[in-house]
Amino acid sequence: MSLVSTPEHPVHFVDATDVKDNDDSPGKGNTKSTVLIATLQEDEPVVTRRELWSYYLYYNGDNGVGPLGYTQTLFQSLATAAGYDPVAGPGSSCLSDTASGQCVLPWLGGTKSVSSIVLISNGMSFAIMTAIFTTIGSAADYGNFGRWLLFSVTVVCWIAQYACMALTCTCRLGVSILACIKQRCLAPSRWKLAMALYIIGFVSYGATLVFYAAIFPRLARNTQRSRSLREKYENGHISVEEYEREESLEKNRISNISTVGPRIYLTRDRMLIVMHQMHSNIGYVVTYLLNLALLLPPKTANDPKVDNYTLALDNSYWVLLGVWWFIYQSPRPGPPLPKGESYLTVGWKQIWAALKTYKHLPYTFVYLFAFFLLADGLNTTGTLVSICQNDKFRFSFLQNTYLGLSQAITSTISTLGFWYIQRYWKISTKKMFVVTNVVTILIPLWGMVGVWTDKFGAYNVLFGLFQAPYYAFSQTMMAELSPPGFDNMFFGLFGLSNRASSTVGPYVVQAIIDKTQDNWRGFPFLFAICTAASLVIWFGVDVKKGRRDAFLMTSRSVGARYEYFQILCGSSFNIHGVIQHE
Repeated sequence: MSLVSTPEHPVHFVDATDVKDNDDSPGKGNTKSTVLIATLQEDEPVVTRRELWSYYLYYNGDNGVGPLGYTQTLFQSLATAAGYDPVAGPGSSCLSDTASGQCVLPWLGGTKSVSSIVLISNGMSFAIMTAIFTTIGSAADYGNFGRWLLFSVTVVCWIAQYACMALTCTCRLGVSILACIKQRCLAPSRWKLAMALYIIGFVSYGATLVFYAAIFPRLARNTQRSRSLREKYENGHISVEEYEREESLEKNRISNISTVGPRIYLTRDRMLIVMHQMHSNIGYVVTYLLNLALLLPPKTANDPKVDNYTLALDNSYWVLLGVWWFIYQSPRPGPPLPKGESYLTVGWKQIWAALKTYKHLPYTFVYLFAFFLLADGLNTTGTLVSICQNDKFRFSFLQNTYLGLSQAITSTISTLGFWYIQRYWKISTKKMFVVTNVVTILIPLWGMVGVWTDKFGAYNVLFGLFQAPYYAFSQTMMAELSPPGFDNMFFGLFGLSNRASSTVGPYVVQAIIDKTQDNWRGFPFLFAICTAASLVIWFGVDVKKGRRDAFLMTSRSVGARYEYFQILCGSSFNIHGVIQHE
């Protein structure tokens, strides 16, 4: 029995050259272009407007402000309050006016800096996510398992965020949270609980992003516009080249709208990604604005529980917007689980089966390898910047809200701007992704300036202008390089590259910080791996050939019927003949 799941639909190929089914080196020696088109399954429901908007709204709420932002700030603040200045010795306070700026906690028989502990927590979170994605990620391709998997990890994240209400300072009302911590009340002793809730929230939040993204390709193929484009192509009203371009733009549209929605393709696919990105960013902005209603008025701002209330408000916003996806999502189940297989083991077999396809999918795996390095650099950079910001602003939720707003507003503007530029000039996804890669390199380079001075800022503006589109374009690249019908399998590998890689960066950077007692010393390492990854993507990934390879792999896997259309010249797709193979 094949360990590769059966795709939910057959695949038709439109090829400009004679492609041999037993060719282990696809793409070599062919100079003409190839276009391959997935056939839609007849019984899959068309995406309704209500379903599409519930998809957008879920990501609007799932913007990460709580799990990635405030929860880390709360954890770091409690850990700092519980630690001591190694220069002054045990019993001293890291928050005193005479503190050296260093802060350590007892750790495994010795001591470790608070910054290192936060980075270790990140590394542990990514390691757990890796285990989840490898064990059950690919199983989401079968039946309705993926639907319930997203629901489960979402509920776990919601519970973890509400549980942060337990991290409450018990000082009297009217005392600011910083003053309360300085009095060393009960809250600092709960830093281990804060660490546990941070890891649970981070892991479940990361899982929601991966399993939510895996829904995207199937959703994009079933929008009314995608169906209409397919019908026009089959009736001969549009060329294969036009169909491919417009279908890709549709994916980007949905993705970008979703991301601008709270935070995060321009074919029909790109339009999906644009909508996706738009909603993510809008939710990002709205969430921060709602937080100001608690953080600005003196009556609530001076309440020692205000940070906990802020987290609860953010989580409630997600619950209110996210629940509708689980109500309005139309059933599009995958094939049944093969006989003798288990949901707990099929994932590992799927990953092994996917890895064995590297000869047929060279560009897909080059991209996954490069993204492994790029995600490690970018994710660890974000964590390190947050640590530096929290130290700089004394764990102020209000200051972090202002910084987050600057990032959220610029993210929304940039996502719409990139979408317009790509749509107007018909620029390929890879070229747009390359632009965002350049800034990905510049961010840790900017951080390196902190080795000599702490006068530089503007990280959140730079991140907002270029990194929100980065998330949309990276997802579009993966969608275009994934074999149809194996969406969860390859998006699971994509998520694995994103998460598993980040078990490396945090541990390397924390070791550097522990040795130097200087947070800024971690940025040169991050700059090096971001640069290396970007160079591999720029010069080592051919999206057009990779897309053809992906469809050919699907055909080989299921013995599907496919067609070769001999093209008379270059990219002018004039059909010369059709040969059908069973």
